[in-house]
Amino acid sequence: MTLNEYRKKRRFSATPEPQGKKSALHKSGTSGIFVVQKHAATRLHYDFRLEWNGVLLSWAVPKGPSTDPSVKRLAMQVEDHPLEYANFEGVIPAGEYGGGTVMVWDTGTWDPESPDVNAALKKGDLKFQLHGKKLRGSWVLVRTRGFGSATRTSWLLIKHRDQYARADDITVAKPASALSGRLLAEVARDGGGDVAKAASGDPNGAAKPAARANRTKKARAKRAAR
Repeated sequence: MTLNEYRKKRRFSATPEPQGKKSALHKSGTSGIFVVQKHAATRLHYDFRLEWNGVLLSWAVPKGPSTDPSVKRLAMQVEDHPLEYANFEGVIPAGEYGGGTVMVWDTGTWDPESPDVNAALKKGDLKFQLHGKKLRGSWVLVRTRGFGSATRTSWLLIKHRDQYARADDITVAKPASALSGRLLAEVARDGGGDVAKAASGDPNGAAKPAARANRTKKARAKRAAR
């Protein structure tokens, strides 16, 4: 587990993302942090991250987590991220890797159900408990075939049946940031990003007001430049 790939993809003179450092190895049997970041990049997706061995193991989940056990969500494993990334909420400039608006959609801690996390990751069957503000209870990540590549393996993120299982779409029911309470469009607005693009990832009805706010901001900038 390394942060070399993460750092190679980013220009830290241009992006506000943390450069980070590899932390101490995680002690078996102890809780780690987890975070889900909603990311309006080229395409909207959710980044699911689990702390393990000093980094955040990371998966890009195109449709976001589902609390419905009958729904299997594709999760593409991506490069490890630094622990400091768990609190990153803001705008990655256009033209930079992953350019777009990032929101901390959920955060909390996780505990493995699998007795040996490293063995479970190698096998491709990691069971765990989430203790988040939105996601809770028992889950599993299962490696699958058909979507991955040599560098990006594909997994399925699945909710187990327990008292926290729900059939409604939690990404729609609870769209706001777990840190700041803002919608994506508001994070973009506050960070000088593309408000209209970010708003497309917010609940229905948020896009038009956000687009108007973005046009107003550009109009004000033009007037100020005259």
